[in-house]
Amino acid sequence: MEAAFFDLDKTVIARASMAAFGHRFYRERLISRTTVVRALVSQFVFLHLGASEQKLARIREQVLRMTRGWDQVEVARIVREALEDVVEPIIFAEALELIDQHHAAGRRTYIVSASPEEIVLPLAEYLGVDGAIASRAVVDLDGRYTGEMAFYAYGPFKAEAIGQLAERDGIDLEHSFAYSDSYTDVPMLEAVGHPVAVNPDRVLARLARERDWEVRQFTRPVRLRDRVPVPNLPTAAALGGVALAATGAVVAWRLGRQRTLG
Repeated sequence: MEAAFFDLDKTVIARASMAAFGHRFYRERLISRTTVVRALVSQFVFLHLGASEQKLARIREQVLRMTRGWDQVEVARIVREALEDVVEPIIFAEALELIDQHHAAGRRTYIVSASPEEIVLPLAEYLGVDGAIASRAVVDLDGRYTGEMAFYAYGPFKAEAIGQLAERDGIDLEHSFAYSDSYTDVPMLEAVGHPVAVNPDRVLARLARERDWEVRQFTRPVRLRDRVPVPNLPTAAALGGVALAATGAVVAWRLGRQRTLG
């Protein structure tokens, strides 16, 4: 069995997914206007200057502080209700075409993203892919975020989770594909036999040239409803088992080291 693994931000969608939902979180009074502005600034840096480890670490810490005390069920509800309006206009047509092509070739398709599972899992179902690997926050007994991470789907942790998913489901990584825009995803790209740099940042573009990796430019956002019937959106939990199965062992090993991830 073969598969295709897609990063989310700047690969499948044209914006940073967390920033894309900033206005909706503001309308629901979860964040302030100042936080929305900061999210837009972070998105500008991410889109135009690339996603270095230091920048992503700062953004991650900001998100953890911002979401501490949020109710997980409420966040999932907001995302589900806003998904069409927020995400649909910024999905790359080229990414959808590739997902279709891989399905036609008999390959499984997965979204692999550092964004929270409350965003990634419903989006994965919305796009019609087979599963997802995403970051997972620690939730207290009242269902509220504690400000800590149980699993951070970033860099080498993406590759580890993909490896565990492949071992569990019998996926041949040597004949599989991976797509990403960022050099921080080099471990994920190296994990497969067919790495593809999509809208690559400068470091990844240079590395792709050196290693003779395929490079693609995605430029055409398209409304998903103009291509296929829009499916009913599930709760985030409907796909939770996929992400947890793919990342469970990594989570268990990393739980004691969360403070060092930044």
